[in-house]
This record gives sequence, C-alpha cells and structure tokens, in this order.
Amino acid sequence: MLLTADLPGERLDAFLARSVPMSRAQAQKLLESGLVRRNGAPGRKNDRLNPGDQVSFTLPEPEPLEAVPVPMALDIVYEDEDVLVLNKPKGLVVHPAAGHRDDTLVNGLLYALDGHLSTINGVLRPGIVHRIDKDTSGLLAVAKNDYAHNMLSSQLQDHTMARTYEAIVCGVLKEDSGTVDAPIGRHPTDRKRMCVTQNNSKPAVTHWEVIRRYRGYTHVRLRLETGRTHQIRVHMAYIGHPVLGDQVYGHKKPELGQTSQCLHAGLLCFRHPRDGRPVIVQAELPDYFRGVLKKLDAGG
Repeated sequence: MLLTADLPGERLDAFLARSVPMSRAQAQKLLESGLVRRNGAPGRKNDRLNPGDQVSFTLPEPEPLEAVPVPMALDIVYEDEDVLVLNKPKGLVVHPAAGHRDDTLVNGLLYALDGHLSTINGVLRPGIVHRIDKDTSGLLAVAKNDYAHNMLSSQLQDHTMARTYEAIVCGVLKEDSGTVDAPIGRHPTDRKRMCVTQNNSKPAVTHWEVIRRYRGYTHVRLRLETGRTHQIRVHMAYIGHPVLGDQVYGHKKPELGQTSQCLHAGLLCFRHPRDGRPVIVQAELPDYFRGVLKKLDAGG
C-alpha cells in the first residue's frame, strides 16, 4: 500500500497508525520488521515526515487462528435445541482475536456444546449472533445451527430482538427519559474507538429512562434499537453522561472504584427461531453493579 504524508514533522509510526486501521504498536512492529519504506528507503519509527513523502508498506501474512475448545464455567440461563442464552461475566472476551486465543467465550462454548454451533460467522465466531464488550456483563444469544442463526440475525436487522441494559452514568439526567438518535462510525484518528459522526457512519438509536438519581450519578435503563459497536457508551458520552468507569469514552480517572464500564445487559427478548414463540430471558444485576449502588445509597 502506498500513502502520501500530509502533515509536516509527523512521526512515521504515528502517520501509519492515523492513516490505516492499526495501532501505533502494530505500526512500530512493521517498521522493525523492515516492511515500511519512506521515499524508497527503509523507514524508522521516529522518522519525521514532510508533506508529499511517499510511504509504502507491506502487511505480513496473518497467522492462522482457529478457536479451540477449552473447559470453562458458563452461566447458561436458557437452552434448547436451537438457541442458548448465557449470562456473560465482566472481563470475558466473546471471541478469539489478537491477544485472546483460548480464553474467550467461544472457546468455552465449543467445549460445552462439543462444536454444535452455527458456522455462518466462520471458525472464530461460531454461534455468535451478536456480541457485547469484554467489560460489559449480561445476556448473549448463541445459535446452535445455521437456521437459528439466520432467523435471529433477521430479528436483529428488523429491530424485533429487544435488548435492554442497565447502567450507571456520570451526572444527573434532568429528564425522566429520552432518545439518542445519532449515527456512529469509526473515530477519524483513533481506530480503536467509535464516535458520533456523519462520515462513514451507520444510523444508531438508543432509548433511555431514569431508574433512580443519586448525587452526581444516575441509574438508567437503556434499550437498543440498533446495535452498533460501543453504541451505549458512545451515545451516553455524546449527551454528556458517560457510563461510570468507562475510561475510553468517559472520565479517565476511576470513580467509585470502577475502572471499566458499569453496564449490564439484563433483559433479552426474541421470537424463537423454530416456532415464533416469545422467549424472554432476564439476568439479575451482578455483584459489581450492586456494590456500586450500595455505595451510592450510602452517599458515595
């Protein structure tokens, strides 16, 4: 791939991270491997660019990655021949990716179900119809076969699968309820983040209502109409009330002992893919969430 520098004095590794979907650490690895050239010469990570400099690079062949079964304790709250719904704990990654090859939910599902999962999303995401973030807890639907996967995916697309969350957000919401209707896309300079933007974005709608107000915080219920990456976290930060503990989109310093988002997917409703009957599954608030509420009840 060939790129043209546009800012004077920018470091080469920073330019690569800004220009293509990769982290700065990944850019530095490419440079250290001799896979980046600046104006035809080998590039160094601390090279300072001039506007018009030609930067070319080659991506190495990806390492083969395949999910393997791993014994794991799973909190299964609903199961039949087609569908499984489980309550994912905070801190568990959903599917294998760089840095998480055999400690994800998919690894545990492959072991528990002996591989009987849908294949539509490939070998790394078998059975995964929708996902929730690593540090979000709560309900996740898993398809055991391709027919169930297609039927559940169609409900996601036509917004008939209801996903309701609870969160504690920073600040006190004045209204009792509201809707955030703002498109979400990739952040222009930080490829790991999402943001509200009109550029290369998709429609995103989040409905919220107040459960209880505290001094400096609000306990809210949120319903997703769409399912964009980090949608609740981005939307609540966008209206000035980031999720407590969200150090990516919210306050950078821990509050009330939370270093990751206080967000729980507590209610999941869908039509059964085989006979259309309603399936309603609930998961109680986890200990970490109840602990924060106790602190707020006690005045923080």
